[in-house]
Amino acid sequence: MDFASQSIGLSTVINARDLGGYVLPDGRTVKRGLLLRGGDLARASDEDISILKDRYHLARIFDFRTSMEVTSLPDREVPGAGNIWMPAFNEKSSKMAEMVLPREAYVDLGGWLVENAKSAKVQSVARAMYAGLVTDDFTQMQYAGFLQNIVNTTSGAVYWHCSQGKDRTGIAAALVLTALGADRELVMADYNISNEFYREDVAHYCSLVDTAEEREAIWTFIGVNPRYFGQALDLLEAEYGSLMEFLTGPLCLTQEDISILRERYTE
Repeated sequence: MDFASQSIGLSTVINARDLGGYVLPDGRTVKRGLLLRGGDLARASDEDISILKDRYHLARIFDFRTSMEVTSLPDREVPGAGNIWMPAFNEKSSKMAEMVLPREAYVDLGGWLVENAKSAKVQSVARAMYAGLVTDDFTQMQYAGFLQNIVNTTSGAVYWHCSQGKDRTGIAAALVLTALGADRELVMADYNISNEFYREDVAHYCSLVDTAEEREAIWTFIGVNPRYFGQALDLLEAEYGSLMEFLTGPLCLTQEDISILRERYTE
Protein backbone atom coordinates (compact mmCIF):
# COMPACT_ATOMS: atom_id res chain seq x y z
CA MET A 1 0.00 0.00 0.00
CA ASP A 2 1.52 3.32 -1.08
CA PHE A 3 0.66 6.76 -2.33
CA ALA A 4 1.11 5.84 -5.99
CA SER A 5 -1.44 3.03 -5.84
CA GLN A 6 -4.00 5.23 -4.07
CA SER A 7 -3.42 8.48 -5.99
CA ILE A 8 -6.37 9.96 -7.86
CA GLY A 9 -4.11 11.58 -10.42
CA LEU A 10 -4.24 15.24 -9.41
CA SER A 11 -1.02 17.14 -10.10
CA THR A 12 -1.82 20.36 -8.22
CA VAL A 13 -3.63 19.08 -5.11
CA ILE A 14 -1.60 17.87 -2.15
CA ASN A 15 -1.92 14.27 -0.96
CA ALA A 16 -5.06 13.57 -3.02
CA ARG A 17 -5.98 9.89 -2.90
CA ASP A 18 -8.65 7.23 -2.86
CA LEU A 19 -9.76 4.85 -0.12
CA GLY A 20 -10.77 2.50 -2.92
CA GLY A 21 -8.92 -0.78 -3.34
CA TYR A 22 -8.37 -1.44 0.35
CA VAL A 23 -9.18 -5.04 1.30
CA LEU A 24 -11.16 -5.24 4.53
CA PRO A 25 -10.64 -8.00 7.13
CA ASP A 26 -13.76 -9.89 6.00
CA GLY A 27 -12.58 -9.99 2.39
CA ARG A 28 -14.71 -7.17 1.01
CA THR A 29 -12.94 -4.42 -0.95
CA VAL A 30 -13.59 -0.68 -0.82
CA LYS A 31 -14.93 0.46 -4.19
CA ARG A 32 -12.66 2.74 -6.16
CA GLY A 33 -13.41 6.30 -7.18
CA LEU A 34 -16.00 7.17 -4.53
CA LEU A 35 -14.27 8.01 -1.24
CA LEU A 36 -11.57 10.60 -1.87
CA ARG A 37 -9.34 12.50 0.56
CA GLY A 38 -6.63 15.12 0.19
CA GLY A 39 -5.52 18.70 0.58
CA ASP A 40 -7.43 21.88 -0.20
CA LEU A 41 -8.53 22.78 -3.72
CA ALA A 42 -7.39 26.41 -3.62
CA ARG A 43 -4.60 25.93 -6.16
CA ALA A 44 -6.20 23.15 -8.19
CA SER A 45 -5.58 23.48 -11.92
CA ASP A 46 -8.36 23.50 -14.49
CA GLU A 47 -7.25 20.00 -15.48
CA ASP A 48 -7.57 18.71 -11.92
CA ILE A 49 -10.98 20.34 -11.51
CA SER A 50 -12.05 18.57 -14.71
CA ILE A 51 -10.77 15.24 -13.36
CA LEU A 52 -12.87 15.63 -10.21
CA LYS A 53 -15.91 16.60 -12.25
CA ASP A 54 -15.70 14.24 -15.20
CA ARG A 55 -13.78 11.19 -13.96
CA TYR A 56 -15.10 11.05 -10.41
CA HIS A 57 -18.45 12.85 -10.84
CA LEU A 58 -17.77 14.61 -7.56
CA ALA A 59 -20.97 15.30 -5.61
CA ARG A 60 -19.77 16.66 -2.25
CA ILE A 61 -16.70 18.43 -0.88
CA PHE A 62 -16.21 18.59 2.89
CA ASP A 63 -13.82 21.29 4.13
CA PHE A 64 -12.49 20.83 7.69
CA ARG A 65 -10.36 24.00 7.73
CA THR A 66 -10.68 27.00 10.01
CA SER A 67 -12.30 30.23 8.83
CA MET A 68 -8.83 31.77 8.56
CA GLU A 69 -7.67 29.01 6.22
CA VAL A 70 -10.84 29.13 4.13
CA THR A 71 -10.69 32.92 3.81
CA SER A 72 -6.99 32.93 2.94
CA LEU A 73 -7.19 30.08 0.40
CA PRO A 74 -10.78 29.39 -0.68
CA ASP A 75 -11.43 26.18 -2.58
CA ARG A 76 -11.95 26.37 -6.31
CA GLU A 77 -15.44 25.37 -7.33
CA VAL A 78 -16.00 21.94 -8.87
CA PRO A 79 -19.08 22.15 -11.12
CA GLY A 80 -21.84 19.91 -9.82
CA ALA A 81 -20.28 19.45 -6.37
CA GLY A 82 -21.64 21.08 -3.24
CA ASN A 83 -18.98 22.44 -0.87
CA ILE A 84 -19.82 21.99 2.81
CA TRP A 85 -17.70 23.82 5.39
CA MET A 86 -17.36 21.73 8.56
CA PRO A 87 -14.52 23.26 10.61
CA ALA A 88 -12.91 20.63 12.83
CA PHE A 89 -11.69 23.26 15.29
CA ASN A 90 -14.13 25.28 17.39
CA GLU A 91 -12.48 28.68 17.04
CA LYS A 92 -14.66 30.12 19.81
CA SER A 93 -13.25 27.62 22.30
CA SER A 94 -10.14 28.88 24.08
CA LYS A 95 -8.94 25.30 24.48
CA MET A 96 -9.19 24.51 20.77
CA ALA A 97 -7.99 27.95 19.66
CA GLU A 98 -4.70 27.23 21.40
CA MET A 99 -4.22 24.25 19.05
CA VAL A 100 -4.47 26.36 15.87
CA LEU A 101 -1.17 27.66 14.51
CA PRO A 102 -0.90 31.43 13.93
CA ARG A 103 -1.69 32.91 10.51
CA GLU A 104 1.99 33.38 9.62
CA ALA A 105 2.55 29.61 9.94
CA TYR A 106 0.30 28.98 6.95
CA VAL A 107 2.36 31.29 4.72
CA ASP A 108 5.51 29.16 5.12
CA LEU A 109 4.85 26.28 7.49
CA GLY A 110 8.27 24.67 7.15
CA GLY A 111 10.18 27.90 7.67
CA TRP A 112 7.94 28.87 10.58
CA LEU A 113 8.52 25.51 12.25
CA VAL A 114 12.29 25.75 11.90
CA GLU A 115 12.08 28.99 13.86
CA ASN A 116 9.47 27.85 16.38
CA ALA A 117 9.73 24.06 16.82
CA LYS A 118 11.88 24.67 19.89
CA SER A 119 8.89 26.30 21.60
CA ALA A 120 7.41 24.21 24.40
CA LYS A 121 3.95 25.35 23.27
CA VAL A 122 4.46 24.13 19.69
CA GLN A 123 5.72 20.78 20.96
CA SER A 124 2.74 20.54 23.33
CA VAL A 125 0.28 21.26 20.52
CA ALA A 126 1.95 18.58 18.39
CA ARG A 127 1.54 15.99 21.17
CA ALA A 128 -2.05 16.91 22.04
CA MET A 129 -3.54 17.71 18.62
CA TYR A 130 -5.14 14.36 17.78
CA ALA A 131 -6.37 13.63 21.28
CA GLY A 132 -7.80 17.16 21.50
CA LEU A 133 -9.68 16.73 18.24
CA VAL A 134 -11.26 13.34 18.90
CA THR A 135 -12.39 14.24 22.44
CA ASP A 136 -13.77 17.72 21.72
CA ASP A 137 -17.60 17.89 21.68
CA PHE A 138 -17.70 20.41 18.81
CA THR A 139 -15.32 18.35 16.68
CA GLN A 140 -17.28 15.18 17.35
CA MET A 141 -20.43 16.98 16.20
CA GLN A 142 -18.69 18.03 12.96
CA TYR A 143 -17.48 14.51 12.23
CA ALA A 144 -20.94 13.15 13.02
CA GLY A 145 -22.40 15.56 10.47
CA PHE A 146 -19.73 14.57 7.96
CA LEU A 147 -20.59 10.88 8.25
CA GLN A 148 -24.32 11.56 7.99
CA ASN A 149 -23.77 13.65 4.89
CA ILE A 150 -21.91 10.75 3.28
CA VAL A 151 -24.79 8.43 4.18
CA ASN A 152 -27.15 10.89 2.48
CA THR A 153 -25.02 11.28 -0.68
CA THR A 154 -26.61 8.69 -2.95
CA SER A 155 -24.56 9.19 -6.12
CA GLY A 156 -21.14 10.46 -7.18
CA ALA A 157 -17.92 10.67 -5.21
CA VAL A 158 -17.21 12.60 -2.02
CA TYR A 159 -13.97 14.44 -1.27
CA TRP A 160 -12.92 15.63 2.17
CA HIS A 161 -9.93 17.78 3.03
CA CYS A 162 -8.17 20.16 5.36
CA SER A 163 -5.07 22.08 4.27
CA GLN A 164 -2.50 19.31 3.87
CA GLY A 165 -4.92 16.40 3.71
CA LYS A 166 -3.38 14.50 6.60
CA ASP A 167 -4.56 15.28 10.16
CA ARG A 168 -8.18 16.44 10.26
CA THR A 169 -8.60 14.62 6.97
CA GLY A 170 -6.84 11.55 8.37
CA ILE A 171 -9.20 11.34 11.34
CA ALA A 172 -12.17 11.53 8.96
CA ALA A 173 -10.68 8.74 6.82
CA ALA A 174 -10.18 6.59 9.93
CA LEU A 175 -13.86 7.04 10.83
CA VAL A 176 -15.07 6.17 7.32
CA LEU A 177 -12.83 3.11 7.12
CA THR A 178 -13.97 1.93 10.55
CA ALA A 179 -17.61 2.27 9.48
CA LEU A 180 -16.83 0.11 6.44
CA GLY A 181 -15.32 -2.60 8.66
CA ALA A 182 -11.60 -1.78 8.62
CA ASP A 183 -9.42 -2.86 11.52
CA ARG A 184 -6.89 -0.64 13.24
CA GLU A 185 -4.03 -1.96 11.09
CA LEU A 186 -5.72 -0.74 7.90
CA VAL A 187 -6.67 2.58 9.51
CA MET A 188 -3.04 3.18 10.44
CA ALA A 189 -1.76 2.06 7.04
CA ASP A 190 -3.96 4.63 5.26
CA TYR A 191 -2.92 7.32 7.73
CA ASN A 192 0.79 6.58 7.21
CA ILE A 193 0.63 7.05 3.44
CA SER A 194 0.81 10.81 4.07
CA ASN A 195 4.38 10.34 5.27
CA GLU A 196 5.34 8.98 1.84
CA PHE A 197 4.09 12.14 0.20
CA TYR A 198 5.80 14.48 2.68
CA ARG A 199 8.96 12.45 3.29
CA GLU A 200 11.38 14.81 1.48
CA ASP A 201 9.92 17.92 3.14
CA VAL A 202 10.14 16.34 6.59
CA ALA A 203 13.75 15.29 6.04
CA HIS A 204 14.70 18.74 4.75
CA TYR A 205 13.22 20.74 7.62
CA CYS A 206 14.36 18.25 10.27
CA SER A 207 17.94 18.72 8.99
CA LEU A 208 17.70 22.41 9.90
CA VAL A 209 17.04 21.92 13.63
CA ASP A 210 19.11 20.49 16.45
CA THR A 211 17.04 18.47 18.90
CA ALA A 212 14.88 15.35 18.79
CA GLU A 213 11.98 17.34 20.24
CA GLU A 214 12.17 19.87 17.42
CA ARG A 215 12.36 17.12 14.81
CA GLU A 216 9.33 15.35 16.26
CA ALA A 217 7.31 18.59 16.16
CA ILE A 218 8.31 19.16 12.52
CA TRP A 219 7.49 15.55 11.67
CA THR A 220 4.04 15.97 13.23
CA PHE A 221 3.14 19.20 11.44
CA ILE A 222 4.79 18.58 8.06
CA GLY A 223 4.19 14.84 7.93
CA VAL A 224 2.12 12.65 10.24
CA ASN A 225 3.12 11.17 13.58
CA PRO A 226 1.76 7.62 14.00
CA ARG A 227 2.69 7.53 17.69
CA TYR A 228 0.51 10.53 18.51
CA PHE A 229 -2.28 9.31 16.24
CA GLY A 230 -2.12 5.87 17.87
CA GLN A 231 -2.38 7.46 21.30
CA ALA A 232 -5.59 9.21 20.21
CA LEU A 233 -7.02 5.89 18.99
CA ASP A 234 -6.00 4.31 22.31
CA LEU A 235 -7.87 7.08 24.10
CA LEU A 236 -11.06 6.42 22.12
CA GLU A 237 -10.81 2.67 22.64
CA ALA A 238 -10.30 3.12 26.38
CA GLU A 239 -13.25 5.52 26.64
CA TYR A 240 -15.76 3.78 24.36
CA GLY A 241 -14.50 0.20 24.02
CA SER A 242 -13.72 0.37 20.30
CA LEU A 243 -13.64 2.78 17.36
CA MET A 244 -16.93 1.31 16.16
CA GLU A 245 -18.54 2.09 19.51
CA PHE A 246 -17.21 5.63 19.19
CA LEU A 247 -19.02 5.85 15.83
CA THR A 248 -22.30 4.49 17.18
CA GLY A 249 -22.02 6.49 20.42
CA PRO A 250 -21.08 10.18 20.26
CA LEU A 251 -20.97 10.22 16.44
CA CYS A 252 -24.56 8.91 16.27
CA LEU A 253 -24.05 6.47 13.39
CA THR A 254 -26.83 3.87 13.36
CA GLN A 255 -26.63 0.25 12.26
CA GLU A 256 -28.81 1.21 9.29
CA ASP A 257 -26.29 3.93 8.38
CA ILE A 258 -23.45 1.42 8.58
CA SER A 259 -25.35 -1.01 6.35
CA ILE A 260 -25.96 1.76 3.79
CA LEU A 261 -22.28 2.71 3.75
CA ARG A 262 -21.09 -0.87 3.36
CA GLU A 263 -23.61 -1.61 0.61
CA ARG A 264 -22.72 1.56 -1.31
CA TYR A 265 -18.94 1.66 -0.87
CA THR A 266 -17.77 -1.96 -0.67
CA GLU A 267 -17.95 -5.02 -2.88
